[in-house]
Amino acid sequence: MTSGPEDTGRSDAAPDRAAGADRPAAPDGPRGPAGAQRRVERATGLLMARFGLAAPEASDQLAAVADALGQRAEELAESLLEGADRAAPAAVQHPVTEPGAQDDLDEIAGALLRNGLGPLGACGMLLWRREAADCLELVGGAGHSRLERAHWQRISPLWDGPLRRAFATGDELWLPDGPEDPERLPGPARRSARAVLPLRAGLGRPLGVAVVCWPGPTTLDEELRQQVAALVAVAVQVLAVRERRAPYRVTGRLARPVLTSLLDLLAHPALLLRLPGDGGGPLVEHANRAARQVCTAPAGPGPRPLAEALPYASRQLADLFVLALENQVPQVESRVPAVHHPGEPGALVNVRILPVDPEHATLLWHSGSLDHSFSVLRVAGGLGAFEDDLTTGTSRWSTAAFGYFGLPGDAAPVPLAELGALVDPADAADLAEATRRLLGRRQSLKLVVRPRRPAGVERRVQIVAEPLLTHGTLTGITGIYQDVTAQYRTEAALAATFDRLTDVQEESDTRHRLALLMQRALVPETPQPQPLPGLEVAARYRPAAQVYRVGGDWYDVLPLPGGRVMVAVGDLAGHGIEATTGMVALRNGLRGLALTGESPARLLHWLNELTVRLAGPPTATALCAVLEPGARRLTWSSAGHLPPLLLRDGRAELLDSAHNILLGATAGVTYRETTTMLRPEDTLLLYTDGLVERRRTELRDSLAQLSRTAEELASAEPDELADLILARATGDTADDSSLIVLRFR
Repeated sequence: MTSGPEDTGRSDAAPDRAAGADRPAAPDGPRGPAGAQRRVERATGLLMARFGLAAPEASDQLAAVADALGQRAEELAESLLEGADRAAPAAVQHPVTEPGAQDDLDEIAGALLRNGLGPLGACGMLLWRREAADCLELVGGAGHSRLERAHWQRISPLWDGPLRRAFATGDELWLPDGPEDPERLPGPARRSARAVLPLRAGLGRPLGVAVVCWPGPTTLDEELRQQVAALVAVAVQVLAVRERRAPYRVTGRLARPVLTSLLDLLAHPALLLRLPGDGGGPLVEHANRAARQVCTAPAGPGPRPLAEALPYASRQLADLFVLALENQVPQVESRVPAVHHPGEPGALVNVRILPVDPEHATLLWHSGSLDHSFSVLRVAGGLGAFEDDLTTGTSRWSTAAFGYFGLPGDAAPVPLAELGALVDPADAADLAEATRRLLGRRQSLKLVVRPRRPAGVERRVQIVAEPLLTHGTLTGITGIYQDVTAQYRTEAALAATFDRLTDVQEESDTRHRLALLMQRALVPETPQPQPLPGLEVAARYRPAAQVYRVGGDWYDVLPLPGGRVMVAVGDLAGHGIEATTGMVALRNGLRGLALTGESPARLLHWLNELTVRLAGPPTATALCAVLEPGARRLTWSSAGHLPPLLLRDGRAELLDSAHNILLGATAGVTYRETTTMLRPEDTLLLYTDGLVERRRTELRDSLAQLSRTAEELASAEPDELADLILARATGDTADDSSLIVLRFR
């Protein structure tokens, strides 16, 4: 790549940042109760159709799995539907592929652009990750067309441009009038402002580079640069997590009846194994029908040792089982045991041991058990047997095998090496390669092929073959053909569902970790005090009890021209990364609006218009106050927020305010404000509901308790008072809490 895209002809006029903040975001689609219920109904229908369940059974299965994974039923339903959508085409023509990181990075970039960078006037964001040989690969973004993204998909290390320089040197590039000629960067117009930011992990290790674009020339002042850099730093966390992608992890227990029911749906053998507490070998707790047919020991009423069920393979399987539990990572072997001894049953092929929880794992395999005698061909239900005698050049098929490939019963059997003429050309090459490995390396063969059939008729046949050795010399091939047309689709969909459930949990963990990092960066738990004339300030933030419930609490203390100070506290509804990015938008929006010098009521009016235009839109409560220390005057307005508490001469008083509607409920709201005159040594407390709200307790009683606590601690200095009130807080809703203490000198 040697240059960037041509100019698109968009306007180069400098954007108004406030107007950029008012730009509405694209809707996310229906997410209300009705939509959720429809997803649950569709997922229930999917389970009924795929697994032959009655409606109550399918509904119970969905609820049980959701409960075991700690999810709501509608969340699991959405995951199942997505997994089915991915698996459906795979079941028809293509293998199932694991979902990649592209959608995740696009989603994160979109959230940052909508709720963080967008209010700062930005219109686009792109992320590149370092790949092999220092090539930069475009892995995510928002606000750019597919054509532009395709043009900037890959950046060679030989290209000498702003992106490569920022990546190599680690220096940020801030271009308020766009890149200088003849250099190129992605963006809406040649002179549009850009920020080129290197993405670096711990110890300065380069991960990639990001570009943020504005619609036209823009003043990129120091405050804006800090905010953009803090938001883009989230991309560092995304790429770092993806680079050291967490191994398969078990995060919860799947109910045993649900798991055993799922195993019973598989056409191939499956066992549920448990690690005994006495240090012995693995125990078999459940075997599906296919496993019971090949295990040597009869199924009993209770657990039995794996060494009895599969004695010839139990030692290697036990080692794999221990590794799977110790590392919580699936163990895969193509063949167990690796060496076949005379008189033993055939090997277990395509062996997989998947950890379920710290004590359990599932053992899945395909049976290689074949009759190694040339004189006898056994025919079981759904199976067709074959033998190729390489010494005489003859082949034998059982009756069922002919029908699988559309041949009449009196046709000549086709040797495995020539079977490619009877299967789909797309599968013939794979079959030829697998046959070469069987003949040359003595490897087992297991492959699913599509026989050539009349138009509109599709069948899938699984081939399992083993080499026959006589005194170490290859003398033949023996195996089976199995019609797996129906089972293939069911197993593919089930495997995709398991993979998707694991991937969804990993994605959810990543998103919540990123939300927590962003929230802690912008709303520290104990910020550094900022000297303000005539005023002492202490602020505290306490995260929710559980990391995954990171929320939308925020506070701010901002000096204004003329010695005035803006103090604000708010709480945006919801949890997770959307709540956190929404909180960033409101906090940054209010900071910018406060510099206009307008009154708190006017500031809340503008903040409400911004909230209405956020994706969703969300709702939030907020209290905005402007303090004039010289005049000892506090002017404040509340948007559905809890009342401030005034401590004067050791007595606590909850201040009354005009009743204003919360932010985001509707547009065009006019807010009213209140003025309170203050005295020296007065103390004012602003807080969020997580500090006081209790289950089964009326709010007025919780506020009365806060007043009594404040009166008991009235003599404490602001920092000590903030710590003591937070320690005695009575809230028990597991919500985050914010507190600001102001004392006037």
